Amino acid sequence: MTTANKTNGQTEEKITALYCRLSVDDGLDSESNSISHQKDILLSYARQNGLANPQIFVDDGISGTTFEREGFKRMEAMIENGEVSTVVVKDLSRFGRNYLEVGQYLEIRYPSLGVRFIAIQENVDTFRNSGAELMPFHNIFNEWYAAQTSKKIRAVWQSKAEHGERVSPTVPFGYKKSESDQKQWVIDEPAAEMVKRIYALCLAGRGPSQIARQLEKEQVLIPSAYYESVGRTHARKEYQNPYAWDQKTIVGILENRQYTGCAVNFKTTTVSYKVHKTIYKPKEEHRIIPDMQEPIISEEQWLRVQELRENRRRPTKTGRASLFSGLVYCPDCGAKLHFCAAKSLRRNQEFWRCSNYKSGRGKCQIHYIRDVVLERIVLEAVSNLADFVRCYEPVFLYMLAKKNNAMRQKEYKRLQQAVDNGTKRITEIDRLIERVFEQNASGILSDERFAVMLRKYEQEQKTLSAEVAEGQKTLQNAEQKAVDLRLVLRTLREITDVKELTPTLVNSLIERIEVHNNDKYDGHCHVKVDIYFTAVGMIDIPTEKEIRAMMEEIRENPQSFKFVA
Repeated sequence: MTTANKTNGQTEEKITALYCRLSVDDGLDSESNSISHQKDILLSYARQNGLANPQIFVDDGISGTTFEREGFKRMEAMIENGEVSTVVVKDLSRFGRNYLEVGQYLEIRYPSLGVRFIAIQENVDTFRNSGAELMPFHNIFNEWYAAQTSKKIRAVWQSKAEHGERVSPTVPFGYKKSESDQKQWVIDEPAAEMVKRIYALCLAGRGPSQIARQLEKEQVLIPSAYYESVGRTHARKEYQNPYAWDQKTIVGILENRQYTGCAVNFKTTTVSYKVHKTIYKPKEEHRIIPDMQEPIISEEQWLRVQELRENRRRPTKTGRASLFSGLVYCPDCGAKLHFCAAKSLRRNQEFWRCSNYKSGRGKCQIHYIRDVVLERIVLEAVSNLADFVRCYEPVFLYMLAKKNNAMRQKEYKRLQQAVDNGTKRITEIDRLIERVFEQNASGILSDERFAVMLRKYEQEQKTLSAEVAEGQKTLQNAEQKAVDLRLVLRTLREITDVKELTPTLVNSLIERIEVHNNDKYDGHCHVKVDIYFTAVGMIDIPTEKEIRAMMEEIRENPQSFKFVA
């Protein structure tokens, strides 16, 4: 078949498109499907059958279930322009593994455009009308193969995760693959230092956009530019400014739990083996595998950053913000206290008030305190705690152990009782449903009454089942929610010499501040402030007499509580 395009009186012969495709799954079939092998077969076929002007189009590492392939789209654009007379593939599966879309191209689109299609292995040639009868069946089996392969791959991933292996091949910024073991990640020191800097800036009260602007101002290379500077390949988009950090990149780094040394499996999935759109799975479905690589960020620091990001802070219209923004609450109504700053107010006049006060018209009282006063109170509390830990570390650990053990036992007992009661009631409802069935069958209970009672019992049972399941899950994770004394102690050791409060210190150590409404007596206005320390909660510094008594208890029974070295 001879075809040509005529342009300005000249004849230009059309090309023969030789299309090759290989996916990761196809590569498992051995060398028979390799790109080089496909090229040899296609070029040899074109020469033997007199197909003129052969041009090769390649998609390497792309699944056949999608037609979003660079080489294929380039070939289709040329077909649209009338530059292609024939398309040749080694077999139909190389063209695609989506039955409906393959049929759309081969049975409607190509015949309409006058394009000849040849699949060598199945002996399909639309010009000679050979192999067309069986072509739909071949395409169905090709799609079935893709579906089965997808199931096998998912099963392999599931098995790897259950055996404590990482399933994601993506290495986050700050790590690199070990030269001796590609499955192992090692710290990439220059990048890891930048990750630490980003976390430190967040703990200092900076938001993602502020961090991005600061890094750009300091001309810090973005991850893709850094990879290129050290000669590492990357799959990032092209960039124009190597210092233009994206806010989303900062957020991704701040939310990536793998910096704590763990692996996080099953964060994403796809719609199906045909639709490759990424779906982000809820955090409850993530699989966390601890101690997979050396941590860059401590677990406590990562958790603290997540808490800070959940309580995002906005500066006032004046641009001024308090050290305690997002941390101050009303103990009566539970609302946050509002930081009041104005151009007319001096620094020592800026104050906090309950956001539900509304100048006396709201549902709560004012809970007024000046910011400078709150700062002095918090500084004193932090200094006292730091001094206490420095001088009496064993007593501090002893107090925490007693407090946390008591809290865990109380909470565990409450949850266990709720789960037991719920389980008993679910069993009782089963018996009640069986009884009303019998009464309805014997005519004692009318159909209308039976339907109402059955619906009521089923609804109650459904609600109880959900509550019991949640309670059992909480009981199973009780140990994970216990306070890690190692992390608490390490943080307090780092801040034992406190001279002034900084955003990093406040954000690392303070979890919540509650300001009570003022109480007037003795001719003065007194305000009670409760300070909850991260992972510690409220703690009262004991007197010298209490310290001596606890030291005696520790000496008499040193194994009652496990201390952290």
